[in-house]
Amino acid sequence: MSNLEEIRKILDKYEIHPKKSLGQNFLIDQNIINKIVAVTQIKEEDNILEIGPGLGLITKELDKNSKSVLAIEKDTLFTKILNEFNFKNTRIIEADILEYIKKNDISNYKIIANIPYYLTSNLIRNLLETPNQPKEMYLVMQKEVAERMCEERGNILSISVKYYADAKICFSISRNSFWPSPKVDSALIRIIPKKKYEESDKFFFKVIKAGFSSPRKKLINNLSQGLKISKEELENIFIKNNISKDIRAENLLIEDWNKLVYNFSNENIY
Repeated sequence: MSNLEEIRKILDKYEIHPKKSLGQNFLIDQNIINKIVAVTQIKEEDNILEIGPGLGLITKELDKNSKSVLAIEKDTLFTKILNEFNFKNTRIIEADILEYIKKNDISNYKIIANIPYYLTSNLIRNLLETPNQPKEMYLVMQKEVAERMCEERGNILSISVKYYADAKICFSISRNSFWPSPKVDSALIRIIPKKKYEESDKFFFKVIKAGFSSPRKKLINNLSQGLKISKEELENIFIKNNISKDIRAENLLIEDWNKLVYNFSNENIY
């Protein structure tokens, strides 16, 4: 029985209709599933946390390769279906992933997930800011978002990720590898955290948010308005850090943002 036939059989049995609005596009291409598992280089001793296993096609392969898989599913019916598979090395937990991580002491774990497009940014930011960060994340997401996330400059998403982690696209995935087929292609991205969240990070993101408040305006104008700093003060800080006063937020590298925030902190600009 093919993966598509298996999915349809389960959906018919429980009278489930996939909802694209909730990102219910099931990855059915077995070659891609095998490739994902191969790229993650799972070892028997690895603790694997799968987010949103859905109907378990990826979970089956994880169960074969790791002795400790925790599959967190928010949907009650999907949780019931997953428990019928009788996995050997997998525990199925019905929970919201962010709430579960906050309340449970998990360490030395890898995250693997095919996440709904609408949850991508918020989920990643929260996972990177949680005290017990995963050691690695492998996420299937919209290809365009993955590409934006890996850009050296240009958007809040890439800066937010690069501030805490290194991100790299592993490979692209055709929309035809899913059922129902979404309107866009996907990609598998690897994110490896390098920095833990600190209270002072709030100010960093306050600066970033101010800088991107009006993307077409010059950065110096946005910061002056958003942080209530005089342009004269800002020009001095820009000159000190070899940053053009005419630059826009989208053209600044993460290193330059760090320099600005460091200088703002030293000048007691909060």
